[in-house]
Amino acid sequence: MEDILSQYKTVQPEDAKIWFKAGTIEDFPTNRGGCIKYKNKQIAVFNYSRRNAWYACQNACPHKMEMLLSRGMLGSSEETPKIACPMHKKTFSLVDGSCLSGEDYSIATYPVKVVGNEVFVGFLD
Repeated sequence: MEDILSQYKTVQPEDAKIWFKAGTIEDFPTNRGGCIKYKNKQIAVFNYSRRNAWYACQNACPHKMEMLLSRGMLGSSEETPKIACPMHKKTFSLVDGSCLSGEDYSIATYPVKVVGNEVFVGFLD
C-alpha cells in the first residue's frame, strides 16, 4: 500500500514543471469528477462550477487504497472545498489534501489551469 501512495506528491502551482493536457472543459462533468491517467498515476479532476474553480487530487482513497475519489461527493467544509470518498465517507480538502474527518490520512493535490477550452494538470515530472 505504501508503494502506491509514494507515487503521489502534492504539487504547488509554482513548482509544476509539466502541464499535462487532461482534456477539454467538455470532457469533465460539472460539479463532479473525472479521472485521467498521467504516467502511473490516476488523478481525479473536478470541475467545481458552483465555486467557479477546478481541482485535482490523487484518485486513490488512502483509507483502503480504492481508486474512487473521482466518483466522490463534492462539497465544502466552511470555506474549504472538499471531496468525500463515496465508499468510506472520509473527506479531504481539495486545497491542501488534509483529512477533514479527523483521521490521520491525506491526499496529494495538483494545480489545475484552464487555457481557452483546455484543462491542464501540473506535475513535477
